[in-house]
Amino acid sequence: MDHQHESQSPSAKIATSVVHVLHEYTGRGPTKAKATINENLVTVLLADTLTSGERTLVESGRSNRVIRLRHDYQLVMRDDLVEIVERELDRKVIAFMSQNHIDPDLAVEVFVLEPADAV
Repeated sequence: MDHQHESQSPSAKIATSVVHVLHEYTGRGPTKAKATINENLVTVLLADTLTSGERTLVESGRSNRVIRLRHDYQLVMRDDLVEIVERELDRKVIAFMSQNHIDPDLAVEVFVLEPADAV
């Protein structure tokens, strides 16, 4: 791990790591990502997520197929994304939800953490 990553806040580390996972799975990562950590909730908002192929499908009226494809990616990436949050926060993720939006091109990854007092 490089020195810059070590000096980042947990939310920045999570956002950066989520972008890397999306890039690994889709061939292109979002250009913007912001993670917000609240008591038992981590939310990662991603922007500019679509690949050029997905954009072509959207432009030809096949947005529904892109949404279904993105849902399939989320199912496959779930374990990797959960592992990022659990590693960075040393907390168990008890629920993961993901949603994509076409126009504007946004996605959100939501992680519900086990209550801190349950540890």
